[in-house]
Amino acid sequence: MKIYQFSKEAGKKITQFDSDFMMSRITLTQKPAHIGCMYLEENGVIGYHEAVVPQLLLIVEGEGLARGESNEFIKVHPGDAVYWEGGEWHETKSETGLTAIVIEGEELDTSFLKSI
Repeated sequence: MKIYQFSKEAGKKITQFDSDFMMSRITLTQKPAHIGCMYLEENGVIGYHEAVVPQLLLIVEGEGLARGESNEFIKVHPGDAVYWEGGEWHETKSETGLTAIVIEGEELDTSFLKSI
């Protein structure tokens, strides 16, 4: 398991085309990827299971705890991106609720993300 940042502070200012905004790039894929939004309610859990393909969990609201194959949970907050390799066992839970975008695909390039 690796933890990255995609917060505003980890982004880059975009000014092309008279634009004025910050963008945090997340991933690039050459093969199809599944993108979804997960809503964990109070005491919600994404149970301990094996990732079929690499997965990137982007915390957008709330907070929780995530772990890989070790029993050590790491606290995650909005702006954190949790990455698991294909075949890696993992779990995420939240006492107060959490909303996250999940990206799953055979090829997830995390080189755009800022390491913690």
